[in-house]
Amino acid sequence: MTVVRLRASDQTLLAQRNAALLEALQEAVWLVDARTRCIVAVNTASVELLGMPADQMIGSPVESLASTPEDAMFWMEAASGSRTGLRSDTLVRHGQGHMLWVTRCINPVKQAEGGEFWLVSMRDQTRQRQQEEERETLVAELRATLESTADGILVTDLAGRMRSFNQRFASLWGIPDDLLKERNDEAVQAWMRRSVADGAIYQQRLSAVQEAPLLQSSDIIQLLDGRVLERVSLPQWHRERAVGRVYSFRDLSEKIAARQRIEELSHTDMLTDLPNRRALTERLDHALAVARRANTSFAVLNVDLDRFKQINDTLGHSYGDRVIKEVAERLKDCLREVDTVARLSGDEFALLVHNADVRGAEHAARRVQEAMSRPFSFDTLNFTVTASTGIALFPSDGGSSEELLASAERAMHWVKESGRATYHFHQPRKDVDLLSRMRLDHAMRKALAEREFQLHYQPQIELGTGRVIGAEALIRWRDPLRGDVSPAEFIPVAEESGFVVAIGEWVLQQAVQQAAAWLRQGWRMPVAVNVSALQFQQAQFVETVAQALAEAKLPPELLELELTESILLRDAEDALRRLERLAALGICMSIDDFGTGYSSLGYLKRFPIQRLKIDRSFVQGLPDDGSDAGIVNAIVQMGRALRLQVIAEGVETEAQLDFLRRAGCHEMQGYLYAPALDARSFEDRVWRSTQGEPRA
Repeated sequence: MTVVRLRASDQTLLAQRNAALLEALQEAVWLVDARTRCIVAVNTASVELLGMPADQMIGSPVESLASTPEDAMFWMEAASGSRTGLRSDTLVRHGQGHMLWVTRCINPVKQAEGGEFWLVSMRDQTRQRQQEEERETLVAELRATLESTADGILVTDLAGRMRSFNQRFASLWGIPDDLLKERNDEAVQAWMRRSVADGAIYQQRLSAVQEAPLLQSSDIIQLLDGRVLERVSLPQWHRERAVGRVYSFRDLSEKIAARQRIEELSHTDMLTDLPNRRALTERLDHALAVARRANTSFAVLNVDLDRFKQINDTLGHSYGDRVIKEVAERLKDCLREVDTVARLSGDEFALLVHNADVRGAEHAARRVQEAMSRPFSFDTLNFTVTASTGIALFPSDGGSSEELLASAERAMHWVKESGRATYHFHQPRKDVDLLSRMRLDHAMRKALAEREFQLHYQPQIELGTGRVIGAEALIRWRDPLRGDVSPAEFIPVAEESGFVVAIGEWVLQQAVQQAAAWLRQGWRMPVAVNVSALQFQQAQFVETVAQALAEAKLPPELLELELTESILLRDAEDALRRLERLAALGICMSIDDFGTGYSSLGYLKRFPIQRLKIDRSFVQGLPDDGSDAGIVNAIVQMGRALRLQVIAEGVETEAQLDFLRRAGCHEMQGYLYAPALDARSFEDRVWRSTQGEPRA
């Protein structure tokens, strides 16, 4: 196809003669008239390149198709007579309006006939340009990705020379910009060696990696500034062969610090910053190992604040927290630096005293008591907080951390039950004793379910008239295997396990029903029932008593509840509220074993109590023991002053009875009159012996 068009001029005739030459060229070619700067001839390749017919190009000013500033300048200079050619990449307009990248070459052409032309040849660079732009875009995206990663990246060749890196790498290692710009590999590597804690080991590991092109490795690097980096090294592959190595560096410092903080929190009490139970257990395990190797002993003290709940209830939890923190500081001051103070729970602390025997442990406990004896002063408030301390020793009180902590806690509870504000050593029990207590506890529960318990009743006598004025209900147990089991043996076990609550409720119900049965027979016989501390503290205790009376239809004045001093003084205000509710029901109440505790006369005046019972331990020595005689006289006089009835238990001789009469005691009970009897024997002894006449 011939696409060379001729103009009606001599220049065009000259161009026609070169038409065959233009068609022979593979590149797109224009022939431009130097005088008019119009295109006078084109070849087929230019038609295909620009996508426009030859008619549209021929006769058009060359600037209309090649209109870049460079082209405009060239043709302006050509018009002024310049004959210097031009070769460069430029843009030409396609027939559809878009621009094409071409490599354009312009050269002057002289004809023998004198005509002057410019030969413009063009090679399409569009695909190449697109590929280059795609490569540049891909490289830019890869660079952006490289810079966006949280890891520092370093790429080297097989010889270890730097080929690429990101800014995170430079930032992690703190490498100066001038070293990186210079691409000074030796200087950068020297900087990195100087930045690590152990440069020799760092270089040794690096050399091992570089000597094995296919090796994949991961290690931890400790920097001089304290930071910790994880280094992962992988071979770089290209066309199925290793061409270099990629190192990634990740800062683990924050993660390690967070892990350490979590570990610290798991071992630390948040309020006091003291070690917690978990940390104490670990330290105890270590102390056990050391003590076994060295054949030494150490002590564990359990310190529990007395009546701390009153502080929270009265002053609020903010003051409670301040007290706890102050106690923690005082306890730390009591010990050496090698020893440990830990907070186990709300107001419970533990002390680990290394290399301590009985004397050392007692010395530590005394320091604790002295520290706690100092008043607490917060704002305008001044008050005292005491503590009960239990002591356990290794190896006598346990061979593990759990056993030692449990022994110290049991000793602390003994102090609580004995009056608080002092210390006490754990009293070891043999394993066989613990096993027998477990068996006894199981047997008790079975006995209650199978109705093996019985109630016996001991008469209470009015000294002035000799009349039986009441009966104390006492539990008895005959086990099919053990025979008769003493209450002194099984009641402490029941109190320790909490089963005493169930036993106490059973005793209450049985005693009330028996008194109601006697009343239906026309015999008004008040019945006294012992109440344990745990039973009295039950939230529904008053309701339980009222329900028992209602079900048996027994007048409340025929029921007496015997309470110990420890029950009343453990939480005096709460006890007072309960006693007032019981008194409102019409129930009589007495203090059992009076004189063995630490009663407060102020509380005795406030409590709705009708009776004081003198403990048998003071009666046994009468009348010869001067101390017992003095105590009994004092109790009787105090009871009379408070307008309370006084009854003595454990009376076994006429001499004891005579002394009690002279002292002014109102009532008595004991073997001198009768032991505790079953209901039928009680009736025979007290009622039927008087020819069936009820004695009120």
